[in-house]
Amino acid sequence: MKRHLSLLLLAAFAFSIIIIGTGCREESLPAEKESLYEGQTNLEIILTGESDPAWSPDAKMIAFTSYRDGKGEIYAVNTDGSGLINLTNNPSDDSYPSWSPDGRLIAFNSFRDNNTEIYSMNADGTGQTNLTRKQNADDSAPSWSPDSKLIAFESNRDGNWKIYVMNADGSGLINLVNNQATADGSTIWSPDGKMIAFNSYIGGNWEIYVMNADGSGLINLTNNPSDDSYPSWSPDGKMIAFESNRDGNLEIYVMNADGSGTKRLTGIY
Repeated sequence: MKRHLSLLLLAAFAFSIIIIGTGCREESLPAEKESLYEGQTNLEIILTGESDPAWSPDAKMIAFTSYRDGKGEIYAVNTDGSGLINLTNNPSDDSYPSWSPDGRLIAFNSFRDNNTEIYSMNADGTGQTNLTRKQNADDSAPSWSPDSKLIAFESNRDGNWKIYVMNADGSGLINLVNNQATADGSTIWSPDGKMIAFNSYIGGNWEIYVMNADGSGLINLTNNPSDDSYPSWSPDGKMIAFESNRDGNLEIYVMNADGSGTKRLTGIY
């Protein structure tokens, strides 16, 4: 949920730049230069409203969200910039692509049903399917298990934002975290698929928790009065990196997967 608020603020800022910048740049910079695949600067990426890059598992393509047509669409492009294709091509907003680890499918957010749902499609854009099918609620931020069989995601279908998991075809949906938190999010699977790390806003601050993939064994790893968020597993599953403002500024920390040995990495020189 914290990520959603940050993205909304970034989007508002980006579009304000567009409104201000088009008057002074419209004649001097051709539209075709403002694109993800023309080698432009980061500033130009923001101006075109392109975001959420996601590598294919074979590292040959990148899927991303683009607002170049005035609405969110999922595009894919080869890593050399060739072969750009609009995968979703839908009148509503689609965003936040996530490749399955086997490379066959892409899960994404879609607003085509007047609420945010999680869809999946084949990597070529065919077979677009609504997986969550829950009216009057929002489901978002799909995260694939390493074996491509499960998708974890965030949903407010039961009130507060919680973490759910379902099979890759949308069946077998369960609520993994039934706690008193105001919001849970930033879900990420351990490399072996046995555990899930996530943010939880409970007791007035963000903490990083882990649990078994079935929702059991919930543990608060950080247990700190400051905000700790955005966990990221090391490839061997032994450590978790995260951001925290526990020392005043927002810095990067690492800890063992059991929460011990917390060490600050940035802002120490």
